[in-house]
Amino acid sequence: MQSFLLTIDKISNFFGKAFAWSIVILTFAITYEVFSRYVFRAPTTWAFDVSYILYGTLFMMAGAYAMARNGHVRGDFLYRNFSPRQQAGLDLALWLLFFYPAMIAMIWKGWDFFAQSYFQNERSAFSPQGPVIWPFKFLIPFVGCLMALQGIAEVIRCATCLRDGEWPQRLHDVEEMEKLILERAEAEREGKA
Repeated sequence: MQSFLLTIDKISNFFGKAFAWSIVILTFAITYEVFSRYVFRAPTTWAFDVSYILYGTLFMMAGAYAMARNGHVRGDFLYRNFSPRQQAGLDLALWLLFFYPAMIAMIWKGWDFFAQSYFQNERSAFSPQGPVIWPFKFLIPFVGCLMALQGIAEVIRCATCLRDGEWPQRLHDVEEMEKLILERAEAEREGKA
């Protein structure tokens, strides 16, 4: 079961990290726009479209990655005082009562939203070029599916924690390595004192 959970985490991590590169593209595009506007006095007509499309893509594609990393915001000041079983019970209830109905709605209505845009060959009304935007609207149901998949892993983790009394392991990543380095540095500092 652990390999199944880690496989889902790897899928979420792959998409999160792949689409994280859109921030680099966004940064270069906006930098070029500012340079062009103020140095050459020739603003671009595409900068607004590029900025909201790339930012929206980045924001949406980070959702499943944040779930895989257990990085979403919660009321930690209360939650961290609960036992792992209490945490798992609360999480499980929230996944089933709120998360899955929202993901089902996101996939279902997002698909309708995308399909309507696709069949109309919808284009942006914010710039003269009017780039097609239906590919970006496809991300709505796609992200809903990614989030639902990661949600399956989270529900299984909750059930496992309810059974065993401790949370199953997650993938190790940069954050954990940073945490280990900081803990090691702290231990060395205490050893010298």
